[in-house]
Amino acid sequence: MAKLRLDIVTAERLVYSDDVDVLVAPGIEGELGILPRHAPLLTALTVGELRIRKEGQETYFAIGGGFLEVRPNRVIVLADVAERAEEIDQARAEAARQRAQERLARGLPPADAAAAIAALHRATLRLRVARRRARRSGPAIV
Repeated sequence: MAKLRLDIVTAERLVYSDDVDVLVAPGIEGELGILPRHAPLLTALTVGELRIRKEGQETYFAIGGGFLEVRPNRVIVLADVAERAEEIDQARAEAARQRAQERLARGLPPADAAAAIAALHRATLRLRVARRRARRSGPAIV
């Protein structure tokens, strides 16, 4: 089966680089599914979950927006922020979610409320991605 070369890069580091079967990314107009031999494409990404499937195994990332470029059998994701599910500290993400909710409950000016809503969205995403991995890697049911 044909593979697709995927590189996920942030300003700080190369987050992921490998050949994969499928990539699903959070495009600004909805999820994008990318398979080998996909047509060339350049699009913006939004805050969301990026999923990779390789040989039947799925890997999850929380990304904070960026760009995705598809070339012949190669995809480059230039992300503002990207974290593997296993890198996410759930306690820290939960604390950030609670702080954002408390800030919103206080009734903030519009600019501050927008920042709190964005923080709440990021923290909720990080928790969802981390919990999805925890469910997938839990004990096997026989």
